[in-house]
Amino acid sequence: MKKSKSLLLLLTLVLAVGTLLSACGSNDKNNTASNSGNGGNTATSNNDTANSGDETLAADQTLRINLSSEPPTFDPAQAQDSQANTVLKLMYEGLTRMDEAGEAQPAAAESWEIDGTKYTFHLREGATWSNGDPVTANDFVFAWERVLSPETLPAPPYAYQLYYLKNAQEFNEGKITDFSQVGVKAVDEHTLEVELVTPTPYFLGLTSFYTFYPVHQSVKDDQAWAVDANKMITNGAFTLTTWAKGQSIEVTKSDSYWGKDEIKLNKVTMSLVNSGATELASYRNGELDRAGHPNGEIPTDQIPIVQQELKDEVEIKGTASTYYYEFNVTAEPFDNVNIRRAFAMAIDRQAIVDKVTLGGQLPAYGYVPPGIKGVNDEFRNEVDDKAYFKEDYEEAKKLLEQGMQEKGYTQLPEITLMYNTSEGHKKIALAVADMWKKNLGVDVKLENQEWAVFLENRQSLNYQVARAGWSADYNDPMTFLDMWVTGGGNNDSGYANADYDALINQAKSTDDAAARNEAFKKAEENLIKDNQVLLPIYYYTSVSVSKPYLKGVILDFSGAVDYSRAYLLEH
Repeated sequence: MKKSKSLLLLLTLVLAVGTLLSACGSNDKNNTASNSGNGGNTATSNNDTANSGDETLAADQTLRINLSSEPPTFDPAQAQDSQANTVLKLMYEGLTRMDEAGEAQPAAAESWEIDGTKYTFHLREGATWSNGDPVTANDFVFAWERVLSPETLPAPPYAYQLYYLKNAQEFNEGKITDFSQVGVKAVDEHTLEVELVTPTPYFLGLTSFYTFYPVHQSVKDDQAWAVDANKMITNGAFTLTTWAKGQSIEVTKSDSYWGKDEIKLNKVTMSLVNSGATELASYRNGELDRAGHPNGEIPTDQIPIVQQELKDEVEIKGTASTYYYEFNVTAEPFDNVNIRRAFAMAIDRQAIVDKVTLGGQLPAYGYVPPGIKGVNDEFRNEVDDKAYFKEDYEEAKKLLEQGMQEKGYTQLPEITLMYNTSEGHKKIALAVADMWKKNLGVDVKLENQEWAVFLENRQSLNYQVARAGWSADYNDPMTFLDMWVTGGGNNDSGYANADYDALINQAKSTDDAAARNEAFKKAEENLIKDNQVLLPIYYYTSVSVSKPYLKGVILDFSGAVDYSRAYLLEH
């Protein structure tokens, strides 16, 4: 596979910056993002994914990590954040799982056939739930119906990921009421047949995503099952054994998992500490085996020091992820496009990555990040994001004045920038607010909120401008762009645009790569250049540290982490 020019350049810059900063002696946390290297290839953290014959496993196979935010739920239908994703990868297993090369591998399904839009999955006959019940094709049908049912509340934010199935969108929108018309059925206990609307080359990868996980049918009449460790019946390599709210989460190796012989860890303990400084101190003290992105953070002012003092343990990788602010386009004053443009043009992105985040990030002017495939190269190399807008403070002032006139304002209403609690997010918010004050003369109030509260307020449009981050769920521009369709489950901006919806539908209805790419280009132009729904800030890097004895941790191209095949060596 062709190597990513932009990401190779990024890594070169990171190494150069790191050397300079270390000589002087002196991350950025994202709840949705971490790692890309070679045009979408997966990379492993520090070391190999399988122990070689001359390695000696540690007697105590307990992995210790930190989650900087507590997952709001472990219901695969309701999950939507990287914290839940990390734990769900341990507890559940979809039809496929992604390997270290970024390819879909057999998981709950041991094999499959593809005939155009028809997929036939053959489930493992020995696979069982943690209570001993067999995992069947009906469990997948049940789970996918839960996601798509209009009666499921809250409405699953990722229901649209299942719209690739025939009649799935129509069922979700209530246009048809018979789920048997949706393109998924259990042919028998171990055969699942799926029919798509159009050929979708990345569909196999999608089946490894948590929204596609099976769910045990005992949850049908129990709304509280996903927040109660005692009621969690799972089909993955680990079971949830402890969930002390606000303190810790613990999962233990499952004896009922079909692939238990592949699993070397006996236990994974996760502290819930929302402090990068505390997390790094715990790592230095030997209380954690890994720290940093994607589930925690290395304090930005500590990155140069870590690069110098822990140079054999630190890892900085570009990721297919974007850090941005989103506007509530239904709320004053950001219901005016010129005011949105003014705010987007009035910050210095290079200064943010050079002086605040310090992790080698790239300034962002678009939404689709480096590392995502285009036609012959990465999408970002084929579509120049700098054509969308530029940083121009004088022009920003004019646009702000024009927008205020259009709104009939003599002065702007009070503006609040909302972000979820994190030292890194706070530093970025302070820098951005200072730039808005300096370049626009606008005072902005900052408000940090605990993760679950923050998510709820953002989803319910109870904000004006809010921090956000997004990482790829699969390697295609669609994973970034289809979330902004009218009424989309992850569309937290209130944006509704018929032209945008048509472009996304156009990209979904063809497998012609050039035509899809053109539709994506026009959609991103609509989102950023024409309507400035988002304020892109930078494209992510993942900054983390891992003990030399920790092996087998997989960081995929998007930055998602999989600990299920990790193991510890004697040390």
